[in-house]
Amino acid sequence: MNSHREWSVSCRDIAGRKRDVTVFVRQGRVVLVAPPGETAILSPLDVGRLRAALRDAVVDASVEVEH
Repeated sequence: MNSHREWSVSCRDIAGRKRDVTVFVRQGRVVLVAPPGETAILSPLDVGRLRAALRDAVVDASVEVEH
């Protein structure tokens, strides 16, 4: 499977600016990209979204490894 799904989860950096944490799968591994050189601060709702994105990415990674 060669899907290129990507998930973005809103967050804020330490200065309060809007940023995104990105999740995707590459070669059967889950990749988490935080704002460059920043700290990602997530609300409880955004943590739930990150959790869901990671869960979906793990499923995609498992399928990618099998093929």
